[in-house]
Amino acid sequence: MSFLVEFDHLKIKLQDVKSATDNFGHNKQIGRGGFGQVYKGELSLPNGRKMVAFKRLDRRLGQGNPEFYKEIMMLSKYKHENLVSLMHFCIEGDEMILVYEYVSRGSLDCYLTDANLSWSQRLKICVGVARALNFLHDPTETHQRLIHRDIKSSNILLDDKWTPKVSDFGLSKAGPANQPHTYVFSNAVGTPGYCDPLYFETGFLSKESDVYSFGVVLFELMCGRLCFEYRNGRLSQILVNEWRKCYEEKRLDEIIFGDIKDQMQSGSLSTFSRIAYRCINRAREERPTMAEAMKELEAALEQQEVYKNLEKKADLEEMIKIANQAVAPLLYRSHEQLFRLLLKGIFVDDGSTWLSINKNGEICEMISATKCVSWGVRDVAEDSRFSNVKMCIYNGFKVKVYTRFLSPHVTYTINIVFKIKFRNSEVQKRIGTHVSCTYKLDDDTQYLYSSNATMREDGWLAIPLYQFTSDQKTHHFNITIFPLLLNWHGTECCIESIEFQPTETETHENPEHKYMKDTQQTSNSRINWEQKLPADYTDLIKWSTYPIQWTTKTELYSILRKGFLIDNGEKWLSISKTMKKRFMIPATEFLPKEKWIWKPLRESRFKVVAESLNIDKFRVAFEIKSKLLSPQTTYSCHLIYKPPENYSLVEGPLALFIQSLHFPRSIFLIVPHIAIIGGQSSSKELNDRKIKGHPKVRKDGWMEVQLWEGTTDTIGTIGTEFTLNGMDIDGEYNFVGLLVQGIELRPL
Repeated sequence: MSFLVEFDHLKIKLQDVKSATDNFGHNKQIGRGGFGQVYKGELSLPNGRKMVAFKRLDRRLGQGNPEFYKEIMMLSKYKHENLVSLMHFCIEGDEMILVYEYVSRGSLDCYLTDANLSWSQRLKICVGVARALNFLHDPTETHQRLIHRDIKSSNILLDDKWTPKVSDFGLSKAGPANQPHTYVFSNAVGTPGYCDPLYFETGFLSKESDVYSFGVVLFELMCGRLCFEYRNGRLSQILVNEWRKCYEEKRLDEIIFGDIKDQMQSGSLSTFSRIAYRCINRAREERPTMAEAMKELEAALEQQEVYKNLEKKADLEEMIKIANQAVAPLLYRSHEQLFRLLLKGIFVDDGSTWLSINKNGEICEMISATKCVSWGVRDVAEDSRFSNVKMCIYNGFKVKVYTRFLSPHVTYTINIVFKIKFRNSEVQKRIGTHVSCTYKLDDDTQYLYSSNATMREDGWLAIPLYQFTSDQKTHHFNITIFPLLLNWHGTECCIESIEFQPTETETHENPEHKYMKDTQQTSNSRINWEQKLPADYTDLIKWSTYPIQWTTKTELYSILRKGFLIDNGEKWLSISKTMKKRFMIPATEFLPKEKWIWKPLRESRFKVVAESLNIDKFRVAFEIKSKLLSPQTTYSCHLIYKPPENYSLVEGPLALFIQSLHFPRSIFLIVPHIAIIGGQSSSKELNDRKIKGHPKVRKDGWMEVQLWEGTTDTIGTIGTEFTLNGMDIDGEYNFVGLLVQGIELRPL
């Protein structure tokens, strides 16, 4: 009983349970588990009355104190949206009662044969269960790996929104989280049909045993029935081997639940059945991890939802008209097949235009450079979708582009799709996407700065030039484009196309913000903090300029993640989520005393910050010794700063010259904006996009921009030298008023 002292705050009295359940009245009974009856009732709590579920364990059914204690411990430690939540427990006399959140719809096995449970709902349930099991199997050091050991449809509960909750942890087994494989020898237990055959035969339990059981549940949802049959009160047949055989012989149609077959998109069903089959493979090494299964099921759900949305949103008549103009005749028998072809893309206009649709049914139009770029010569690029590209010396070029297929009332981004070819492949690799240009419409007098390029999935670079909202299918633009960095004149530029892409935005969390979320999550977990903390944490806290006070290892972890001053207040040290050292040095360490004003600033971590005088470039050089960094670790280097009040002074790009790299990179201190044609755009600006060389706002109110990446050697030394030059085409770039706090090195 001393074990339960840790959970004493969850304990309630038997009288409260009897009051809520009418003394375990038959009218309050909602189910029967493998180890006892389940009741519902309203429990009086300090914050009001709440409907809960009471699981009354019966010792005669094999549930003893160890299983009871285990369930309390596991459900108190493992918190996840798709795990049932333990709220309280009661142990008095012979009574052992667990109190759970009330999950109103009951268990999944009751709905397998229900045609009202759609294929989309079934997919969402599968994804939720996969996320729960992935959380248990791969706990990312916050707790031990847990093998559930009894995954089945009756242990998956559904709330009023059909969110699945994995329940019943009485048979679970824990193992180390930091090992790729966990094998536990135990007497084989579990439910026939769901239990891993290898576990049943050998007694060796692994996380792949849960994967097998989960695969059986996947087949149950697809087939609309339980995995076993009972006759005359006896188990007469287990269907898993027959299901496996039907998949192998391509006879899925014979076992798929007929009432929902018409709802299943073929791509979704194919992805789903493939991962379900892998899960029930007899060979453990052939089964996927739960992370893999989760990813595939999310893909199956996305495939189902995409076509479902397209049926509602796409202009079917327009889609058919476009399909009829394809260079190669399209063969399709259903709307789904047509949508699949258009999602992949087709050629029209004798192969000079590539059309595709997004998940909203909006047209993306790519026009070959050979049709719209006036300068340069035709060439062949093996990795281009078009038969020819335009190759030109990167001294600038003109674009005259006409669209024919745009969706009306859609905000589009005009992208130039290209590659820069350097003679030195190593230079090309290190320049990466730090490429920008200047450009203007023919009717404009002033050139604009582009953002840096982004790398597309197909390996080509893209720079967004303009945004506009289409009012018809056809639009005409004349654009002049010049290279921004004069050093690149004479460099070859391979231009593939001008792309008109429906604008979709993404948000990305700044890594600087993550430690708060992490400490909030982990502070609620009862974990082995000695293992969570870095091995040398006692040495780290000795470096602190000021004494560090803490009462628990949880508090110490939070302090180390946030960081503290070391070296007499001259440097800042913290740790990353992966227990690597993060390090920040002040501007006094790398900027010259002259041409900068040195002043205290309340919001700085250091005694003084640097404010720039009238300069158009500055040099940074540093080297950090081994003990302050983690060895053999790749670090990103960030400038921490605040722009001057007059943003226009630093609005354009900077040329970042890195030691040993002959060509400059393009970076920005102010987030560049896409020019809007014809009024306001409804889309978000580029500050919502994750682009290398673009700045981000930190949680502490400062800004940061990544300058460089480097890897520490075996003794941890890292250092470099670089220069930042203003690149204003009118020669007016000036850093005056720029505040620099320091340089931060973060492990990637």
